[in-house]
Amino acid sequence: MKDETLPRQLPLALVHGEGRSRDDLVVTEANEHAVALIENWPNWPAPVMILAGPTGSGKTHLAEIWCTEAGAKRFEPGAIGAEAIHAASEGPVLVDNADATDLDQTGLFHLINAVKGAGTHLLLTSRSFAGGWSVELPDLASRLRAAATVEIHEPDDMLLAGVIVKLFADRQVMIEPHVVQFLVRRMERSLSAAREVVALIDHMAMERKTRITRALAAEAAAMLEEKPRSL
Repeated sequence: MKDETLPRQLPLALVHGEGRSRDDLVVTEANEHAVALIENWPNWPAPVMILAGPTGSGKTHLAEIWCTEAGAKRFEPGAIGAEAIHAASEGPVLVDNADATDLDQTGLFHLINAVKGAGTHLLLTSRSFAGGWSVELPDLASRLRAAATVEIHEPDDMLLAGVIVKLFADRQVMIEPHVVQFLVRRMERSLSAAREVVALIDHMAMERKTRITRALAAEAAAMLEEKPRSL
């Protein structure tokens, strides 16, 4: 008997460019103050600004946009040395994830002093306000208390929906509103989760040569829920 079972077609591993410019931002009440911070540079209220918010809220995306538009140099929190100090004497600098446990506290202290001395700007991103960081250096704690903080909140429904639509549009895929709303109600509330679920749904639809339905979205969401999460 002839086997009429058709093999599933494996889609090519195409690289989909995600729009990461200011024009690609979805702005709602959850992130409007953070977006305003980026847009208002260099007219900041303080030379050192802290952008604080939960994981997956879009801090790094905004910081990347700021780096591009301001020509800022980015440095890792665990290695803030002479190169960072020199960069701060010439222009704006960024330290992403400044609340990391391996933060170079002495380096950050000198970096803040260099920024203030040169009249440039420093943007720090973190998951919490500076008062919640494990800072043991009193002089650094004092400098951080003088910094201005802008909070970015966990993505709301409108932001998640807008990001999902945008991510599918980046892949030249139209998605029906009821599928978007289903995903918003079902998925983890983070922008990274939105990227993950969109990539999985698009892959499954291409592999099966089918349109994106609520059932397909439910299957993808269930698969991601079962996936072990790193701590």
